[in-house]
Amino acid sequence: MSSGFGYLAFAALANEQARAQENPLAPKTGHFPARAKRIIYLSMRGAPSHVDTFDYKPQLTKDHGKAGKYGSTRGAMLLKSPWEFNQHGQSGLWISELFPELAKHADNLCLLKSMQTDQPNHPQATLQMHTGSFQFVRPSLGAWSLYGLGTENANLPGFVTLNPFGSAQNYGSAFLPAIYQGSKISGASRRQSGRNRDNALKIPNIKSENLNREQQRIYLDYVQSLNQSSLEKKVHQPGIEGVIESYELAFRMQDSLPEQVDLSGESEETLDLYGIGNNPTDAFGKQCLLARRFVEAGVRFVEITHSSGWDHHRNLKNDMEKNCSEIDLPIAGLLADLKRRDMLKDTLVIWAGEFGRTPHGQGGDGRDHNNKGFTTWMAGGGVKGGFNYGATDEHGYEAVENKMHIHDWHATILHLLGLDHEKLTYNYAGRDFRLTDVHGQVAKEILA
Repeated sequence: MSSGFGYLAFAALANEQARAQENPLAPKTGHFPARAKRIIYLSMRGAPSHVDTFDYKPQLTKDHGKAGKYGSTRGAMLLKSPWEFNQHGQSGLWISELFPELAKHADNLCLLKSMQTDQPNHPQATLQMHTGSFQFVRPSLGAWSLYGLGTENANLPGFVTLNPFGSAQNYGSAFLPAIYQGSKISGASRRQSGRNRDNALKIPNIKSENLNREQQRIYLDYVQSLNQSSLEKKVHQPGIEGVIESYELAFRMQDSLPEQVDLSGESEETLDLYGIGNNPTDAFGKQCLLARRFVEAGVRFVEITHSSGWDHHRNLKNDMEKNCSEIDLPIAGLLADLKRRDMLKDTLVIWAGEFGRTPHGQGGDGRDHNNKGFTTWMAGGGVKGGFNYGATDEHGYEAVENKMHIHDWHATILHLLGLDHEKLTYNYAGRDFRLTDVHGQVAKEILA
């Protein structure tokens, strides 16, 4: 007591400062100046057909009905796209009529037309798309990004995944501390009738039904003291460190997260921009708007999953039109909203499936898996707009120019964040691991 209240205040401030310095989620400086500060990753589950969306192949139209690269077995005759392609913007990018709204943003799109991955099977290819490996448990792209840069909002997760599909490894942290894994939020794809925007998303267990806030703090402090005691027994225990920070973040999220997912304060004009309140765009529109709200609040990495299924082995025409009608307006709205808020320039928006589809048909009205050549795109975040990178052959079977493997894709994404993929490492089991393993080349041609 003789030290006075001033001393107590100083002690409290010093303790908070010490905790901030130890906080694994505190903002960090990259290896070099970043072009992008944050990422919104639009994941299209099931592998969209590149030759029907962004990879225009006039020769495929001319050769429609002829034997494909693998002969005429299993009905493998070349199948032209049922949709017209047109040039858009000052850049003249060729985009399918399936995306009339997104095509208005052609001059912001960087089409990566020479993608390749190792596996033609959905689970393995999806895992490699997210973690760089389909064989081993490895940290996800989002986890590596958060590990390298931290987050800019101490009261929200640094990595959020909306309606994830498939293995938790796709957004997990593996051997990185648990605090870097994605926070799964489900329910944002639920359709609602009319213009209901009061709680687009319910978050279960965000608050205790048995303890008030003061009681929770007492309980948490006791648990954390046990964790701290265990931590002090060894010099470095990343598992316990991650648990300690996760508990603290969960406590702080009680106030911040429900407010963040509440769309009631958004204007009618903004809701219309994303297609919210109307089918078929309502569900994905809410996810896109939530993504914008999260990155605007300082979240480093947000992933959205469109899980209606792009695995078009049959019924290509009807199902492809349905899927594209659900995402076209919301994605265009997201780009427009980011741009008018002056955020697109340092927000990297990524659109990708796990692989592409074959130029030859399957069952008359479908396409098979194709991991040798497909298209993804990026926008904002320091990439060239209205730009084509790489190319597949005249029918779209395989990448033949500026081939971009998943390791190259990851290296380029990290580079845009200001991270050197060869230096972003974590020592585990006596070895320095990285997202790109021992591979990866940055596609410097796409950098603005």
